[in-house]
Amino acid sequence: VHGRGGYDSDFSDDESGEKSDQRNKRTSNEDALLVKPFQKVKQVKVADRQIAAEEWDREEARNRRFHLIAMDAYARHKKFVNDYILYYGGKKEDFRRSGASDKTDLDVVRENYRFLWKEEDAVDMNWEKRLAKKYYDKLFKEYCIADLSRYKENKFGFRWRHEKEVVSGKGQFSCGNKRCDEKKALKSWEVNFGYTEYGEKRNALVKLRLCPQCSCKLNFHHR
Repeated sequence: VHGRGGYDSDFSDDESGEKSDQRNKRTSNEDALLVKPFQKVKQVKVADRQIAAEEWDREEARNRRFHLIAMDAYARHKKFVNDYILYYGGKKEDFRRSGASDKTDLDVVRENYRFLWKEEDAVDMNWEKRLAKKYYDKLFKEYCIADLSRYKENKFGFRWRHEKEVVSGKGQFSCGNKRCDEKKALKSWEVNFGYTEYGEKRNALVKLRLCPQCSCKLNFHHR
């Protein structure tokens, strides 16, 4: 008989061992339930220098990306330019864009404008021609405004009226000469306007409303 008091069992050690194993499993399962899925494993030892450097670089990249996203496009561009100058050297004047070839909408319209648009002119339309055509469609093509400043050379300039001139009556209820505002004794004229456009000779019948003095200028060579 082993033990004290005269009581003992051959299975006492096994039962205590099984109970301790079950207790350990239960505690491990409970610990596993307490661990959150996004929780990082605690570092028991001091991290290696390379691991610490990689983690630091990752955190710096995350902060840099956050600041870049928070910037607008112009501020981001300025930062990149300044970083490039600090790293490679140079001056800010080297990054200034040349404005020699810049064009406004008015310049594009002047380059692609046509007095009369025909069907063959609407072939192969790029954005410059479309802009000029859009401006042309907004003009009023009943009466013309005339430039008679070079009438002695038999040279005349004609253009269509825009909205403000139609509202004010310029070219219909007042003289169509751009330097004359006479409103009395106006006469209507139909003129064969011959002009050269993009190396091509063209003709167009246009209508004018002129005062007697400007009518004499218009028919100066005819008389």
